[in-house]
Amino acid sequence: MTRKLFGTDGVRGRANAHPMTADLALRLGAAVGRYFRRDGSPAHRVVIGKDTRLSGYMFENALTAGLTSTGMNVYLLGPVPTPAVGMLVQSMRADLGVMISASHNPHHDNGIKFFGPDGFKLSDDAERAIEDILEGEVVPADAENIGRAKRIDDGLYRYVERVKSTFPGDLRLDGLKVVIDCANGAAYKAAPTVLWELGADVVSIGVSPDGKNINLDCGSTSTSRAAEAVVAHGADVGLCLDGDADRIMILDQNGQVADGDQIMGLFAARWADEDRLAGGALVATVMSNLGLERFLGGRGIGLHRTGVGDRYVVEAMRANGFNLGGEQSGHIVMTDFATTGDGLLAGLQFLAEMKRTGRPASELIRVFDPVPQLLKNVRYADGAAPLEDRAVKAAIENAESRLNGSGRLLIRKSGTEPLIRVMAECEDDALLLSVVDSVVDAVAQVA
Repeated sequence: MTRKLFGTDGVRGRANAHPMTADLALRLGAAVGRYFRRDGSPAHRVVIGKDTRLSGYMFENALTAGLTSTGMNVYLLGPVPTPAVGMLVQSMRADLGVMISASHNPHHDNGIKFFGPDGFKLSDDAERAIEDILEGEVVPADAENIGRAKRIDDGLYRYVERVKSTFPGDLRLDGLKVVIDCANGAAYKAAPTVLWELGADVVSIGVSPDGKNINLDCGSTSTSRAAEAVVAHGADVGLCLDGDADRIMILDQNGQVADGDQIMGLFAARWADEDRLAGGALVATVMSNLGLERFLGGRGIGLHRTGVGDRYVVEAMRANGFNLGGEQSGHIVMTDFATTGDGLLAGLQFLAEMKRTGRPASELIRVFDPVPQLLKNVRYADGAAPLEDRAVKAAIENAESRLNGSGRLLIRKSGTEPLIRVMAECEDDALLLSVVDSVVDAVAQVA
């Protein structure tokens, strides 16, 4: 049975429109509270974090009302990165963690992500069970068992210390000038603090959130401002986080960008050389570049591909005993250190490599030559099913035939937005463009 409410990363949509309404958040909080409540236990803890969106206040209050109504005690962290919630669920021995964020989306969107008591995101089965509860009548707690809510002031700094502890103890960032772009999001306090405390000369941008400027012309999805700052300040490197700081893009001293594939390739090679790459393989999604696969293969490192979504990467890592994975979009998951993608943590590992090797960022961000890749998105109307259309299916079949084994074609629905994503890889640029456009045009006709 498919999930109706949850996508690839929790529940997400435009604030104050279905499903992201205060009413739904209240009922969802009650449903997930009932799912996690251990009858007979006197303590039921939930930690809630959020990014800097204006609508975060509304959802924080609505979720708190729903959760406390089922007897859960709520601990409010305020603005913290998504990985901080995963960490604090474990640290505080909580039953559940909640992150209110739409990640890299604009401010008018928001989302709700859930973490289990082990600090990992919920499985599809758990989300389906919560939806089943939501569709019925949620049984509230007795009046004497209603939960309480409390602000936790030091959650952010617990996370800061945890992230710092992953940086090699024999290294410091003295002598490195680092531009950090926090996307006016959840890491606007944590990231500059971590870098400064480790000794870096820090140039901070995207650290003035106003509720509406999260991810606006900044962060991991818009790196031009950070690139300009790197060049203008003569910085050694730039780190660009997204709104909830679970992903990163890295810029070299010339402002050139390395995506998640390049970062994962660098880390996988280093860890393999040090014999600490568990299972001898990296986990990445179907979106990762063919050039990464070839690079890893040349070094005797395996590549295990999953569906799109860092949650599926983590599930594959846990199931197979791997400790490194991620996405081209910049989610880098290192389960030796964290339960989910952590952009700041990944940035620190990159800086450690710079200090360890003495090599400039420009030599580290390009570990393989990517195969030309083109991705285009087509927005479709609510209720439409363009991938079921006969003409679209024919266009996809024709595109695959034209590639004839010389590249890859990937067509998928976004799990977070009403988009059809059309991606292809091919050494022939003209063929690449023609193949993608042929499918995009077919989808657009019925979208």
